[in-house]
Amino acid sequence: MSTRTRILEAAAELLAESPVADVSTRAVCEAAGVGAPALYRQFGDKEGLLTAVVDYGFEKYLAGKQAATPSEDPVRDLRDGWDAHVAFALENPSYYRLMYSPTVSGTPAAAVEAHHLLTEVVERVAAAGRLSVSVEAAAQMIMSANTGVALVLITRRELYTPDVSTRVRDAIHTAILVPEQDAVARGGEVSALSAQLRRSPPEKLTPAETGLLQEWLTRLTD
Repeated sequence: MSTRTRILEAAAELLAESPVADVSTRAVCEAAGVGAPALYRQFGDKEGLLTAVVDYGFEKYLAGKQAATPSEDPVRDLRDGWDAHVAFALENPSYYRLMYSPTVSGTPAAAVEAHHLLTEVVERVAAAGRLSVSVEAAAQMIMSANTGVALVLITRRELYTPDVSTRVRDAIHTAILVPEQDAVARGGEVSALSAQLRRSPPEKLTPAETGLLQEWLTRLTD
């Protein structure tokens, strides 16, 4: 393990154990077995260290997402993605607390990429005619609920039944998905058309016309 990784791991563990979500650089150095000059050479200062810890946590999360192989069923991929998100939180509680801490300023690039990967799966669901709301609305609902469940499970797990994640996941999916047998009757064709429009804008329409049509379709789904 590199010096940088040792420092990041030590800082994450100490921060997770701290009741005030703070830690001294001296404590981090002692836990990592390095001198202060090594820490400052790697991260500049304490704020740089904390930012790096959050980035590192998101990068670990993103690596798992990028390694996932899409199946032929986007709805199943959506379900598996939720479960993988919660599993990551349970396996990496120290990082996860920091990743979604209100004290963290800014949005790491890896967090933006994670949302983008989720949106891609939701786009596939829409293209299959299985989405009853807009892609962005669905992605926001999924990510916020998924994050909330993960946080309560790593902070107050004793208050929740083991199946709470599955129950919330299924409730969210019921709210945003069209049953396969009812895809046409309940408007799945609108989300499918919207997805097709984003993938391949008609050459006969101007960008303004395409944008207006997309807005109408989004209003219909939402």
